[in-house]
Formats: sequence, C-alpha cells, structure tokens
Amino acid sequence: MKPPDAVADSVPDVAAFQAAFPVSRETLAGLETYVGLLRDWNAKHNLVSAASLAAVWHRHILDSAQLLPLIPASATTLADLGSGAGFPGLVLAWLARDRLRVSLYESTAKKCRFLGEVAEKLGLTVDIRNGRIEDAPRRAFDVVTARACAPLDRLLAYAHRSQGAGTVNLFLKGQNVEGELTAAYKIWRMILQKHQSLTDPAATVLEIRGLARV
Repeated sequence: MKPPDAVADSVPDVAAFQAAFPVSRETLAGLETYVGLLRDWNAKHNLVSAASLAAVWHRHILDSAQLLPLIPASATTLADLGSGAGFPGLVLAWLARDRLRVSLYESTAKKCRFLGEVAEKLGLTVDIRNGRIEDAPRRAFDVVTARACAPLDRLLAYAHRSQGAGTVNLFLKGQNVEGELTAAYKIWRMILQKHQSLTDPAATVLEIRGLARV
C-alpha cells in the first residue's frame, strides 16, 4: 500500500482505491457490486450519510480495507461489532474470503437485511447476528473489529466477550482517540499499538492485544 499522504487528497473513486490498495479484478468487481447496492439501499433507508456516500471508495471501502494488513496470517475467525452497512467487517469478509470466517453483529434489522443481500449477491458466506452485542453468547475470535460503534471504554467491554488467548482487536477511531484512551485505561489493561489512518490524518487505527480488566 502507498503511505497515507499518497491518498489523502485523491479523488475518492475506484481508480484511487485501486492505486492505494491494489486488488484483483474479481475482488474489485465484488466491491463495485457492494457499492452499487449501498447506493440503491441508501436512497430509501439512509444507511450512511449522503456526504460519506459521495466519497464511498475513500470513506468506507479504503477505510475498511486498511485493516487487512494488520490481520495476522494465522487468523481464521473475525467478529465485527456494530457492523452497520458492513464497514469494516463485510469489506474484510470479501477481501479475505479465502481464509476468514466473519461474524457481523448488528442490532438494526434493516441493516442486517442489507448485509444479507450484499452477501447473497457476492456469494459470500458470513454469519449475520441481529441483536445487541452485550446479549450475544461469549465466543472467542482471532480478530475483533469495529468502527463508529461506541466510545472505547464501552467498546472494550463489548469486545471482551470475544477475547481468546491471542485475539487482536482493530478499532478505527477519530480525533478524540486520546481522550477515549484516557477513560479506557481506568478500566482496562491492554497492549496498544497505534497506526495512522490511511483515509484521515486525524484518525487512528488502534491495535489492541492482551485485553483485561484492571
């Protein structure tokens, strides 16, 4: 992948995504199908904001795809918390369809229907869980992801239900990340690594391991 400054000011379209994150023709075609369905659904159901949809390849597709290199090669299971319209979980499920079994946790029924339609059109097997994250059975995953799900202290409580011995948590966070970390450290112990976001100079990807309550 190119460094963050190589894509920050680019036109948010298919070509810019492909330049920043090269994928096969088959993979790109699937993402284009996904984006087309999102545009159709969003006209009626408002799954994402109109402003972000105008920059969908940058704001949603690349933003999700940037997590892929951080997923360990040995990982086989991934849980996406608060999947919404599938970012980042459904994008990652498609990009890593040959090696990852992905579970999407989403409480809003219409968003789950959208996720199901995208998966069906792509011929992609995913586990869509319609319900509150805190009510889901405890189950260990190799990777846990989330974007715009909850403040970090609460998000870690959700993610704690999905931790195994070597679970890696990958969370996309905005400009308030330091304040969220300060609050989270009062409750949680963690091994933390920060990564600069490829899509927003004010955003950060948090890579968290060894999650445990203080």
